[in-house]
Amino acid sequence: MASQAPAARPRPGGGRLFIIVGLLVALLAGAGVFVLGGTLGSGGGGLGGGGNITVVIAKQNISLRHQITASDLTTTTGGGQFLAINSYSHVNDVLNLIAEVSIKQGAIITSDMLAKDLGLVTAGAAPAYLPLASGYVALTVPTSEQQGVAGHITLGDYITVIASANVTLFQASGQQQGPPKAVTKTVFWNIRVIGVGPAQINVQPAAGTSTSTTQAPTTGGVTSSLTIEMTQCEAEYMVWFLNNTQLRYTLESVSDYLKLPPTAPDTGCPSIQSASGVSNKDIEQKFHFTSA
Repeated sequence: MASQAPAARPRPGGGRLFIIVGLLVALLAGAGVFVLGGTLGSGGGGLGGGGNITVVIAKQNISLRHQITASDLTTTTGGGQFLAINSYSHVNDVLNLIAEVSIKQGAIITSDMLAKDLGLVTAGAAPAYLPLASGYVALTVPTSEQQGVAGHITLGDYITVIASANVTLFQASGQQQGPPKAVTKTVFWNIRVIGVGPAQINVQPAAGTSTSTTQAPTTGGVTSSLTIEMTQCEAEYMVWFLNNTQLRYTLESVSDYLKLPPTAPDTGCPSIQSASGVSNKDIEQKFHFTSA
């Protein structure tokens, strides 16, 4: 009677090979997921795209109509091409622009939030006040092409004011002594322009689209007035000069601008109540026209 052959015994180590192969496949699959995920998230042409880029963000809340300063801004880095849409890479690109909307702290600053001219900010949404420090006032002064640098003075600029006067203004008798004598002096420095009106034409908003701030633009876009920021004491002197002298304005280099607009009262005129009036004698004592 034939007997059944015994079942073959597995060779030692045969199952171990399958275990090793399985582990290798699992490791390769995990590495593939890691590499693919890194590619998609780091701008290698995947869904995120763009890599890490630097963008300017709001360091603090920025109110509507506020003129942007360095203290309002900081930078951060992030991934994704969407961060680059209408954003800024450098703080200097945003300085002195005007907020068209209220901007929250931490928000990415984009060009459609900003304008180069206060007149471009929607009037209906604008607050009823100007961003003036305590003790400071806004004063509108007349200008023209030759008086005001041919229309080159615009919002956020700093100007100096030059006054030309006849010395008889400061003589007690009011009589001219000898040949007529006129004196020209710089009487104000670093005066910030906070408004231009009626409005300049062809003003470029921050987004780059040409627009106009007036319904009937005048030839050349030369404005007829400047609104400036100064203390109430300075405003009294300015009105005296407007009434008694000829004024010219010069436009300062951006390198000479104040680093920050005034944020606290001036120690020489801490409040609007500090102004006490101006006479010819006060002008002479302060500016020394007759000794020039």
